[in-house]
Amino acid sequence: MARNPERRTALVDAAIEVLAHEGARGLTFRAVDSGAGVPLGTASNYFTNRDDLFMQAGARINHRMAPDATEVEQVMLPAPSRELVTSLMHWLVQRMADDRVGYLAMLELRLEATRRPALRKRLTETVRAEFDQSGAFHSEAGLPGDADTFLVLHLAMTGLLLEHLTLPDMLSDTALDRLVDIVVTALVPPHEPDGP
Repeated sequence: MARNPERRTALVDAAIEVLAHEGARGLTFRAVDSGAGVPLGTASNYFTNRDDLFMQAGARINHRMAPDATEVEQVMLPAPSRELVTSLMHWLVQRMADDRVGYLAMLELRLEATRRPALRKRLTETVRAEFDQSGAFHSEAGLPGDADTFLVLHLAMTGLLLEHLTLPDMLSDTALDRLVDIVVTALVPPHEPDGP
C-alpha cells in the first residue's frame, strides 16, 4: 500500500466529491483518480477495494465536519442558556452548509450502508459515538434540557439539515435562521439558574 498521506487525503476528498455528485454507484477507483487529477491506477494503490474506500470516505467526512476545539471554546464563552443552544445550532447548520458536499456524501454513505453490513456497522459505531459525545458535552456544559431534550433536538436538526441541503427550495418561504430558532424554542426549556 502506498504511504503518501497528502495524496491519500486528496484521493479520499475526491471520493467524497464523487459520492456527493454521482452517488455510491459512481464511486469507482477510476472516478476517484480522475477527480483527484492523478494517473489512473493510483487509487488502487491506496485502497484495497471499494469497501475500504467507503470506510475511508466516512472517516474523512467525520474529520471534516468536526468543529475545531478553539472555535468550540469561543462559542462556549457565554453562560449556559437556551440562547447559547440556539447559537450552537446556528453554528452547526452553518458548518454543515459550508461543507454541503461532505454532508451529501455522508447521506450517500448512509444509503449504501443499508446494503453493506460492514459499512453499516462502522457508520453506526461512529455516529453513535459522536451522538454520545455530543450528549455528554450538552450535559457537562450545563446546557438546558435533559437527555430526551437532546435526543429530540438532534433528530430535529438532522431533519432540518436534510431538508435544507437536499431540497433547499422546500423551505424557501421560511428563513433557515428562523427555523433554527423555532426548533430550539420549541424543544429546549429556558435555563433555570441554580438557587442562591
